[in-house]
Amino acid sequence: MRPPTQGKGLIKAVYQRVVDSSPAIVVTAVAVSRSWLHDLRPMHLFLWCFLPAAAAIVYLKLRPRAVYLVDYAGFRTPHTCRIPFASFLEHAKQHPALNERSVRFMTRLLERSGLGEDTCLPPAHHYVGTHEYCTLDAARAEFELVAFSAIDDLLAKTGVAPDAIGILIVNCSLFCPVPSMVDMIVNRYKLRGDVRSMQLSGMGCSAGLIAVGLARNLLQVSPHGAHALVVSTETITPNYYLGTERAMLLPNCLFRIGGAAALLSTSPAKARFRLKHVVRTLTGAQDNSYRCVYQEEDAEGHRGINLNKDLMSIAGDSLRANITAIAPLVLPAREQLMFAFYFVAGKVLSRRLKPYIPDFRTAFEHFCIHAGGRAVIDELQKSLNLSDEQVEASRMTLHRFGNTSSSSLWYELAYMEAKGRMRKGDRVWMIGFGSGFKCNSAAWECIEPARNADGPWATSIHKYPVDIPDVLKH
Repeated sequence: MRPPTQGKGLIKAVYQRVVDSSPAIVVTAVAVSRSWLHDLRPMHLFLWCFLPAAAAIVYLKLRPRAVYLVDYAGFRTPHTCRIPFASFLEHAKQHPALNERSVRFMTRLLERSGLGEDTCLPPAHHYVGTHEYCTLDAARAEFELVAFSAIDDLLAKTGVAPDAIGILIVNCSLFCPVPSMVDMIVNRYKLRGDVRSMQLSGMGCSAGLIAVGLARNLLQVSPHGAHALVVSTETITPNYYLGTERAMLLPNCLFRIGGAAALLSTSPAKARFRLKHVVRTLTGAQDNSYRCVYQEEDAEGHRGINLNKDLMSIAGDSLRANITAIAPLVLPAREQLMFAFYFVAGKVLSRRLKPYIPDFRTAFEHFCIHAGGRAVIDELQKSLNLSDEQVEASRMTLHRFGNTSSSSLWYELAYMEAKGRMRKGDRVWMIGFGSGFKCNSAAWECIEPARNADGPWATSIHKYPVDIPDVLKH
């Protein structure tokens, strides 16, 4: 080992050699560059400079723009619209078209539904003889109450002026009036004349994510920084079923008033989430996505209510198709390899293997499962191997607001933020089910969590979570 003094002397010698030879190095480099430039033809120089620049420009133009969620707002259901079970059933008894057997059936549905006593119905449903008050004007009034309230809250939160909105998409499946809902919003907020507007109907509870995907596509061909407003709701007023077919009585018991508004943009300024992926799948069209089987009496003499097994099978197929599509986009390498191995093995062996369900907990910190019903949440929790805490937002949303159709996912996201569980960089997976049978999903990444719980949960978040018994007895 050299003494320290010898090491320092060696370093000084190397440094001096470099300094002494630097003029020669510079002269040589200049000579070589001049010789290369002299031999290089103008065409070669043009190609060397133009082609990389052109390729970079084409790549930037063709690459999809990032889309951001500026913010969202859920309709705050007024206390005056609250419909306790006792009131709901008392009104049902007053309908001559609903016999005693139908009322008993709806009673059992409510007891097992997972809904709480604070869910709300529109004003027309609070009258005895509801069908007499479910007019076209009442239905339009419900939409205005829900949509305008949510949009007002959203614009107040974001500070975005209505004339900055270039795209408007409204989804409502069962109510499609003329003039349309988009016309009602355009007129109310004086949106600009060249706004691109459209209304989606008949697509069920998964239409909210379809609307988000459509907004994302339209933003790709809009000027940078454009804004798209998405309004998701379901109008309950004209859709109360008066009959004895039990498959049709289920929506009466599950669906409640609600809605949400979301503002998307290609500008990251003031954005709170980034949209990573939107995946749409369609499996096995069904005439009635809420078909039920009512068992008068089982082997042990107990009465019960079960969702049709065919429906749950179709829902499972649709979910697996969506998983197959989104898995390569979000999962880490290990989970992707396992998923690919099982998929290929099933094809090679030509027999039905039990599908490998990836551990999506490695890809997402939060899950928003459409609060369509207790059975739907139970099935997805089991299929995706999620913990009770990971489906808490879905169960509590169903308990507090009921099935608000496509807007339920936004109430669930609001629940997580109201609880203070969202962190910067957290990933969220929204899963929506709807008629068709459709399973649509969207992946988000949090940029900025909400600073407060001022939203649809503001007056009730302190009560949750609550214990939800299998059967609610009064």
